[in-house]
Amino acid sequence: MSATTGTGASAPAVQERAGRAAAPSATGPATSYDTTPPAGLDATPPASYDDLAGRVLAGRLGPDPRTLRIAVAFTTSQVVRHDGRRGGYRNEVLSLRLDRAVGSCAVEPGALSEDAVDDCAGADVARLLEHPLTPVRVAALDAYLMHVTPHTPENGALPRTLPAGSSLEKSRARAKAVVELLDVRPGQSVLVVGVVNSLLEALRSRGVPYIPCDLKGGRTEWGEPIATDAIAELDACDAVLASGMTLGNGSFEPLREHALRSGKQLVMFAQTGSAVLPRFLGAGVSAVCAEPYPFFWLDGGPGVIHRYGHWSGHPSDHRSGHRDGSTEAAL
Repeated sequence: MSATTGTGASAPAVQERAGRAAAPSATGPATSYDTTPPAGLDATPPASYDDLAGRVLAGRLGPDPRTLRIAVAFTTSQVVRHDGRRGGYRNEVLSLRLDRAVGSCAVEPGALSEDAVDDCAGADVARLLEHPLTPVRVAALDAYLMHVTPHTPENGALPRTLPAGSSLEKSRARAKAVVELLDVRPGQSVLVVGVVNSLLEALRSRGVPYIPCDLKGGRTEWGEPIATDAIAELDACDAVLASGMTLGNGSFEPLREHALRSGKQLVMFAQTGSAVLPRFLGAGVSAVCAEPYPFFWLDGGPGVIHRYGHWSGHPSDHRSGHRDGSTEAAL
């Protein structure tokens, strides 16, 4: 969403180790925690998103997806306008329930038909992984990976409690947890892909320069122009902070490949694909703040998010092969 209506990543349209010495961080030192994969499952980092989906279809990461069926398919839609903020925003998310797990993917509001949602209920996961609609495929993959490897410390996740509060208060608490995953030196800039007011606010409070980017363009809460082509801005940044929505709009792979080539940090914040993105730790992704359904903006009570990553002094020292991920609310 553009900043003129509130800020946030544009949802996908419905369409087809050598360690370096630690340096002073403008965002503060990140907590060190493990991402060792559970024994007995394929621990090799995927070569791409398509490779990961192919492994699931082949039964290499858990049960045969043809034997697992989606019990519930639903969408969540919201419109928000906070006191003190100039704009508002709309969110819509497709979610699929597989046993205890829920996988999610953001969609453009109104773009997903009722028939498409109906088509998901009762379908086996394998069929949905090959569905013609991108959000369905992403949500199905997310549900499967959440089912086989939920967000637990045993699977590399470090839980972070979000205190009870208003939507804006919880948004700011989440933003703080996300920004803490960055390790940037004074003066280094961050490309923010999927503009979220609270994230920009958190970066500004730490004196971290940023380049805001969102498919819908516009201006930030502070009047800054928002770029619309993230790939064109990559050479101008020192690190990337990106929304999980990039899984659905096709920009995740170029971002990941750039991070691999350049050695830059790629930190993901994810309601979309919260169980998908931790799989790419060590394969271009440095850290993930995963927020599965139910999202913080649905409830005023306390909540939890899950952070992944591993440092022994610098984010490039993280261990690869994590086994395990919605709209990123523009709050």
